[in-house]
Amino acid sequence: MNEPVPDLPGNPASTVRTATLSDLDALLEIEQRCFVTDRLSRRSFRHLLSRAKAVTLVHETGAVVDGYVLVLFHAGTALGRLYSFAVLPERQGMGVGARLLSAAEAVTLARGYAALRLEVRADNQPARALYHRAGYREMRLLPGYYEDHGDGLRLEKTLETRPEPSLTHVPFYEQTLEFTCGPAALMMAMKTLDKTIVLDRKLELRLWREATTIFMTSGHGGCGPYGLALAAHRRGFEVTMRVKDQTALFVDSVRSPEKKAVIALVQEDQLEEIRQSDIRLEYGLVSVADLEQELQTGGVPIVMISSYRLYGEKFPHWVVVTGFDAHFLYMHDPYVDYAMGKTPTDCVNLPILKAEFTGMARYGKSGQRAVIILRRRPPRIATHA
Repeated sequence: MNEPVPDLPGNPASTVRTATLSDLDALLEIEQRCFVTDRLSRRSFRHLLSRAKAVTLVHETGAVVDGYVLVLFHAGTALGRLYSFAVLPERQGMGVGARLLSAAEAVTLARGYAALRLEVRADNQPARALYHRAGYREMRLLPGYYEDHGDGLRLEKTLETRPEPSLTHVPFYEQTLEFTCGPAALMMAMKTLDKTIVLDRKLELRLWREATTIFMTSGHGGCGPYGLALAAHRRGFEVTMRVKDQTALFVDSVRSPEKKAVIALVQEDQLEEIRQSDIRLEYGLVSVADLEQELQTGGVPIVMISSYRLYGEKFPHWVVVTGFDAHFLYMHDPYVDYAMGKTPTDCVNLPILKAEFTGMARYGKSGQRAVIILRRRPPRIATHA
């Protein structure tokens, strides 16, 4: 089955198509002529050509295969990986590489992946120039990455995914402290519903003081759903919250029995206050379809996720759901990982595969889940005695 490739301008005698086993000899010739080390073998090509999670595209000029690109796709991530890419020396500088790269991006997007990542030799200036022209950003240096100990560079590009325009009205606020993702997420949700709210550090810290669990894995305590729901309710919003069950959250994140007891006591106190309010407290799971329905009917969901799949570290993290399309859930992530080369733009309407988000929206060994939905409080209707 051929992969969809873009209709690109260029030599009408040239095409980009999906590679088959009949292309093995041509692929090996390109490999031998373009690389001195880190070459793919015939066995490797044969294996990759038959894998559902890999796509190899070739560029053909006339009857000659003069370039190829190989992309890998892994379950549980929104990233495709451009694994290998080569153009015959005599065809370089003639647009073949640009056509193959565009085709690789089209295939990646068509398969429901939101970004493409690759590694390139740090001393390969022509390849780096091609990637930069195409909009790739250098993420990090990889010392000694190649067989000859040459340095590599990791690059990445977010592809042109777009949520439904009517669902992209959530403003962005970057958390200013490592433990204030909850307040930052809540601020974005509140500002969506009430434009008079000022997003600043004063409000961020005030909300943290109101909602903190006091203790967390290390350092300052984060914010749990009970405290965040109360903070929003005090500011006049209609609040629905759903947690997996009545178990005290985050007690497994600390070892000290005393700290466990304090976390449980804080939650118990917050729960008592919630029961005396009109906050709707529900137990069970919330699906991606549920979140989409909430957003489409005027709610703004903030969701607790595990940051492991985003940052490789296991701690609870709050994000705001901002939109959907056929493949992706979009979210604002208040944490900007500058050490990994991220900017605030990378954290706005971040596309996550729907199936991937289902796995992200849980924390800890017990799979704790928490969602808070904010809505405008309906106006009171005056009655006459």
